[in-house]
Amino acid sequence: MKLFDVYPLNNIAITRALGSYVWDDHGVQYLDMYGGHAVISIGHTHPHWVKRIEEQLEKIAFYSNSVLIPIQQQLADKLAQVSGKEDYQLFLCNSGAEANENALKLASFHTGRKKIVAFSKSFHGRTSLAVAVTDNPSIVAPVNETEHVIFLPFNDVDALNTCFQKEGDHIAAVITEGIQGVGGINVASDAFLKAIRSLCDEHGAVFIADSVQCGYGRSGHFFAHDAAGIQADIYSMAKGMGNGFPIGGILIAPHIKPKHGMLGTTFGGNHLACAAALAVLEVIEQENLISMAKQRGMYLMNQLKSIEGIEHVRGKGLMIGFDVPEHLKGLKKKLLTDHNVFTGEAKPNVIRLLPSLALSRKQADEFLDALKESIQELLQNEG
Repeated sequence: MKLFDVYPLNNIAITRALGSYVWDDHGVQYLDMYGGHAVISIGHTHPHWVKRIEEQLEKIAFYSNSVLIPIQQQLADKLAQVSGKEDYQLFLCNSGAEANENALKLASFHTGRKKIVAFSKSFHGRTSLAVAVTDNPSIVAPVNETEHVIFLPFNDVDALNTCFQKEGDHIAAVITEGIQGVGGINVASDAFLKAIRSLCDEHGAVFIADSVQCGYGRSGHFFAHDAAGIQADIYSMAKGMGNGFPIGGILIAPHIKPKHGMLGTTFGGNHLACAAALAVLEVIEQENLISMAKQRGMYLMNQLKSIEGIEHVRGKGLMIGFDVPEHLKGLKKKLLTDHNVFTGEAKPNVIRLLPSLALSRKQADEFLDALKESIQELLQNEG
């Protein structure tokens, strides 16, 4: 049986990982500056994370949500403490797409409306509603197409105001990333996020803060949206939430009331997933990783801005992007093949950095040295 061919793959088989390093099946070591799409928040195979999962596995791995699962409440309590969202409610699922799907559905239930506002270069997932609010027609199947989504320019307050003037009474929700990931590390301005909050309040719409990539401390705040000093109605989470163990969730403001049958899940909030997620929060807290991400991110961005050749360095914390000019278009490949450094990308010309929040200063310098050498090698080959 063949695997369904949906990704262009690097010819590398990773078989072991620790901290910010991974090793292939030939024993070659790589520096991981991508974290598997921003998934690795506390470092690969962190000992506390491994121990938490092992201890839970020896007790019980799964039972259905038809019974009390105390570890779910433990996770909710710790999440409230670390995120600062003490009065929010938690619904657990399995992925970022599921989190956004449930957030959008819940907003429609709550408001009784159908219209959703999303933005250019957005990415919210591949399930039905999540992909419908994603600005990439090539991944939207005909069955996912809907007239209920309004796409506006990202960070355009005037366009947002005009839209609400026209459609405000029909808008169920506005969904936006605090920092667009797949879209190219585009940071939402404080003015833009505050305008969304104000207009949603004025028109009774729900503000959904997609924090799947930019949440869990990656930006130097627990949620990237927090930097604007506003509160969203729903926060969607996944990726860094489990450090590689599949788990997602939404935080729901107290004014949105639950009803039996409204949302549901088979595997969401299972014992193993909650153990992994609890370990992540405990490590984030014990190792002060949110502050670490902010400091390390500032260092990396300052250093990157001094490197000739790359352009438009931007981001927050350890969610960083920069543009690669055409004459250096082989930079990402060279970093991987010649210097054993994994990075991410966004089409057409952006390199994305999404390393573990526990990235050390030494590892940051290791990446910067590899980047400088790669640029020089490409320039020499060009000459």
